[in-house]
Amino acid sequence: MSLADNKKQMLHLAEKLGMPASEFGNTLDLLRLNEIHIVDMLPEMLLMIRSIIAEEKFIYKRKPIDAVKKGLLFSFHNIFSHSTDDHQHQDDEKLFHIQPHIRITPFNLESEVVFLKGCTVTQITILIDLDFLKFFIGKDQELFGYLFNDEKTLLIEEFMSPEMADLVNEIAGIRESGILSQAYYKLKALELLYLLFNNLSKRQQIKHQNLRSDEIAALYRVRDAVSSSLKRPLTHDELVKISGMNVLKLRKLFTQIFGKGIYEYSQYIRMQEAAILIKDKHLSVSETGYQLGFTNLSYFGRLFEQHFGMKPKKWSAQQRSKA
Repeated sequence: MSLADNKKQMLHLAEKLGMPASEFGNTLDLLRLNEIHIVDMLPEMLLMIRSIIAEEKFIYKRKPIDAVKKGLLFSFHNIFSHSTDDHQHQDDEKLFHIQPHIRITPFNLESEVVFLKGCTVTQITILIDLDFLKFFIGKDQELFGYLFNDEKTLLIEEFMSPEMADLVNEIAGIRESGILSQAYYKLKALELLYLLFNNLSKRQQIKHQNLRSDEIAALYRVRDAVSSSLKRPLTHDELVKISGMNVLKLRKLFTQIFGKGIYEYSQYIRMQEAAILIKDKHLSVSETGYQLGFTNLSYFGRLFEQHFGMKPKKWSAQQRSKA
């Protein structure tokens, strides 16, 4: 299918979801829609699979969706950088490798999506009716009551596990058609949701509170700042200045959205970056530790082992044997 046909599919879907083409302006011209496949199983769910490369960095503001009265939007993002402009790449990323992640929002929430120049985004989006989702979860839905509270402005972001990333790539890589094709995609979408809810069940249990749009924007500023400052953890004063919140409120709302405390989130990102430096950049363990600001390599080794289940030297040797 041509890029023009892919664009038409995208605009047709947007119209169906209550977002007329006029709202996109020229933003679609900045995206190269390499692949798009839509599986319409409404009113229960809709599945969209697409692969996108941004020609320029830009921010798209998604309007509320009114195709389903009560539902949730699950966006699974597997992101790969193909930038050939090292200076531009460093300006945009600032050593921040975007991790594969899932964003959960209600249909009635406006949200922002940032597209970085030269990044390929393999995305699977699942729109699902709340009653159908409750039926799928069954008796365990009480664990996830915060997802079903219509009175609260909800936004959840979760890191994608390797199992989820593999499944996203599997679904994106197969174009199923013909008899039982909808059944195939429905089962795969539910498998993704099963893996996601298994992860969400391990989150710290906190009381979720309503979020304002300015608070969401502030929390993403903090997230980006933390992710860009891997060599040196930000101080409380710096975090307060970035967010405009006191430390207690910031910690609570950050954990509410991202499922980890700020320090825990920072360490997770540092370890994912360490894995990239060892595997893809072929740095030694000591070079990796020092580049990420660790003066104590023994501590770096222990932290790495906590995240990956083995010491960095053994993990590095294992990765080389797989290559």
